[in-house]
Amino acid sequence: MRINSAVQAAIDLTAGAAGGTACVVTGQPFDTAKVKMQTFPSMYKGLVDCFVKIYKQVGFRGFYKGTTPALVANIAENSVLFMCYGFCQQIVRRIVGVDRKTKLSDLQNAAAGSFASAFATLVLCPTELVKCRLQAMHEMQLSGKIIQGHNTVWSVVKGVIQKDGPLGFYRGLSSTLLREVPGYFCFFGGYELSRTFFASGRSKDELGPIPLLLSGGFGGSCLWIAVYPVDCVKSRIQVLSMAGKQTGFMRTFVTVVRTEGVLALYSGLTPTMIRAFVANGALFLAYEYSRKLMMKQIEDSY
Repeated sequence: MRINSAVQAAIDLTAGAAGGTACVVTGQPFDTAKVKMQTFPSMYKGLVDCFVKIYKQVGFRGFYKGTTPALVANIAENSVLFMCYGFCQQIVRRIVGVDRKTKLSDLQNAAAGSFASAFATLVLCPTELVKCRLQAMHEMQLSGKIIQGHNTVWSVVKGVIQKDGPLGFYRGLSSTLLREVPGYFCFFGGYELSRTFFASGRSKDELGPIPLLLSGGFGGSCLWIAVYPVDCVKSRIQVLSMAGKQTGFMRTFVTVVRTEGVLALYSGLTPTMIRAFVANGALFLAYEYSRKLMMKQIEDSY
């Protein structure tokens, strides 16, 4: 039975939202450590030191600073990403000249995911900017870069509008695109390759929760290994622009390499890789199972 394309898009969007929620709930503490270590690498000796300092300074709630914008960011990004992923798969089918029901290869799925990520970036960039600023607010005050910090989502949003106007939410857009487009090629490519490996000739739809978790974790790891230095530059642009006009991607990249060395671009990699495996495993598990459930309910209603 063929499901209406609008209904299919709504299913993909809702399943993407479920996946985004699971991603934040499981990975937020590691994401907070990542942003702090990326923007202020000299303040932390490693992941354990960062966790200890967060707890001492702010308490347990410090690990979940920026959770509201992170939820908004991930739900918005993954809703748009998976909805556009379905559309982009159809575009890839037209480009390669196959029927709309034909299963795409792992490489073709990776290309569709890469195209879809460009659309998701437009909703991700503003919410991620607010999240990163909230996460690194304490360090901005400690370093003397700002006198008074913003402790709520609304105060950060108001500060951006007053200082830079609506376009201020798109600080770091070019670096976000540079991260997302190649990153999601690796993300969906790694996920589909891993599912193919676990399926061993069977249908990928028959895979259980453990192979899906491992495949999602592998896809997330592929993404972050490929684009981590770009993400580090993006975080600096979005956070440090609070203190005044921040240079663009290339100048920030060159400044970091010259003044701090190449390894500074990999500050916070440990919490990122832990988060990548756990959070993206949860993302794909929630996405696939919620999608299957909704598809079954729609089919049963006909």
